[in-house]
Amino acid sequence: MSDPYAAFRVLHHGDRPLLLPNAWDHASAAALAARGYPAIGTTSLGVAAAAGLPDGGAATRSETLELARRLRGLPALLTVDVEAGFSDDPAEVAALATELAGLGVVGINLEDGRADGTLASTTSAAAKVAAVKDAVPRLFVNARTDAWWLGVADPLPQALERAAAYRAAGADGFFAPGVPDADTVGVLVREVEAPLNVLHRPGGPTVAELARIGVARISTGSLLFRAALGAALATMDDLRVAGGAASAVRAGGGDEPPSYAEVQRLSAPH
Repeated sequence: MSDPYAAFRVLHHGDRPLLLPNAWDHASAAALAARGYPAIGTTSLGVAAAAGLPDGGAATRSETLELARRLRGLPALLTVDVEAGFSDDPAEVAALATELAGLGVVGINLEDGRADGTLASTTSAAAKVAAVKDAVPRLFVNARTDAWWLGVADPLPQALERAAAYRAAGADGFFAPGVPDADTVGVLVREVEAPLNVLHRPGGPTVAELARIGVARISTGSLLFRAALGAALATMDDLRVAGGAASAVRAGGGDEPPSYAEVQRLSAPH
């Protein structure tokens, strides 16, 4: 592909949102690429949990880079979740972005949530965005706010302020996971001057509804990883209890998959 960055940007401006599946290893990414998805993201929870490490704690820099190396030959555009850049130093975050771009990565998610459960200052988060874009102008920076996920008071004005700051710093897109309803998504679409990315939530607005609102990108986040884990547990439980009679049905979507918090607890220090 002659210009992956341009191709990835175009995917955010189509008639329908870019439906972005998030993989956690080579097998999951290769399977999704084989199904024809033009772009694939990574899930920081899946990468961390597969390594026995917590998500969001800046503990998986090397695992994230190694996964990018493994996925570089797949026939799909790759965007990588780098949490908050694995550093508070914008220069170190820019160095990571440069290394990922050298591996053929076309974009990154860069979040403003911190391991202590608070938001980084708008200034410091925007400085990371600016450092990355200065170092690698043709890397799609999807700047993410955790205003809703971290339960900050009055998250919408906070998110709009941050969206403007991140866009001024050079962000290509704005990611707001955890937005609670379609009306709030609509406000973000109208007010944010960048393609809006939201997280698919089972029971939330459908892809068609989000498309009508004007969302540019819908990510699955950790859902696919957790669904795979849930299917494995359901299959084993059926083998133990019923001898395998129902495994084919239950593995296809019976029980709810483990939650994000449940997976995080599996990787907590003991």
